[in-house]
Amino acid sequence: MFAKTTRKLLLTATALAALAAHVPAAHAQDATQMPTVTMMVGGIDKQIYLPYQLAEDLGFFKKYGVNMVLSTEQEGGIGAEDAMVSGQVDFAGVWYVHTIDFQLHGKDVVDVAQLSGAPGERIMCATNSGVSSPADWKGQSVGVTDLGSGTDDLTLYLAARYHLSTQDFTRVGVGAGQTLVSALQNNRIVCGMTTQPTVNAIETMKLGYSGIDLATTAGAEKWLGGAWPAAAVLARADWVKAHPQETQAVVDAMVATMHWIDTHSAQDIADHLPPDFVTNPLTTEAQYVAALAKDKGQFLPDGMMPPGGPEKVLDVEKLAGKISGPVDLSATWDPQYVIAANKLEGYSQ
Repeated sequence: MFAKTTRKLLLTATALAALAAHVPAAHAQDATQMPTVTMMVGGIDKQIYLPYQLAEDLGFFKKYGVNMVLSTEQEGGIGAEDAMVSGQVDFAGVWYVHTIDFQLHGKDVVDVAQLSGAPGERIMCATNSGVSSPADWKGQSVGVTDLGSGTDDLTLYLAARYHLSTQDFTRVGVGAGQTLVSALQNNRIVCGMTTQPTVNAIETMKLGYSGIDLATTAGAEKWLGGAWPAAAVLARADWVKAHPQETQAVVDAMVATMHWIDTHSAQDIADHLPPDFVTNPLTTEAQYVAALAKDKGQFLPDGMMPPGGPEKVLDVEKLAGKISGPVDLSATWDPQYVIAANKLEGYSQ
């Protein structure tokens, strides 16, 4: 799930086309003279990442004073977080955990708006398996995207919370989508961690059920012991310092979007997204809306970091063996822009 920081730094054709529109910042509020900023998202059509495109489609970026050029990372291309840290885009719409990873590699990256309090994943377990908690994995094989991936880290952490060591069960890299479905169908795994629309596909095929909910903030609190902040708006700390006006405008737009999500139905949200996001070979509109209604609780209403969220992410990374030195969590999250945005919207913090 987590993009590797060693990916080759090549922009996709989509991102290059988007970046060609980048123009110098201006202070006039005319749409043609607004400052232009760029953001790459780690899979812009994924339901867990819907707020970025929704903000654009609601007109909020322009409303708050910026032209936003959105792009998405492509399979085999540059990771959104790598494009941001290398200066090829201004912002990345990716998971908060990257701030920790970059700090360990000497890069100062900051989260300026937190959009979700859960990974957006569900652990789907085979029908009639009887699995109701990680304790039931003993002697079983559990599917993760890849060994060493984010889903693997979370699986290890869940197992440890329920007193299982790596000797008690087997982790199997099964990819995502159809390959995970096949592994469950052919009894290679008893459970597998995945997101929508694969969750719906498994349920529709009656291959399995959602045994463990990591798709909502309440689910993360139950199973991980606290909110696990995921989707966020990340930028290089030096860029933010040099562009406070543009940063504030982007955060204003995202915070307004999160309040909009909180006060609108799944159907309303789907109606404001591109049609091919909600109806495609992987999902029907009805399935998309049903899945969003079920997992809408992952989205935070105000863009603020959940209490204890950074500490929980660090705990997971430590147990997964990803932490090689000291981490200053205070440098990974800057709440000032979100606080100002909420005040602008009439909400206090």
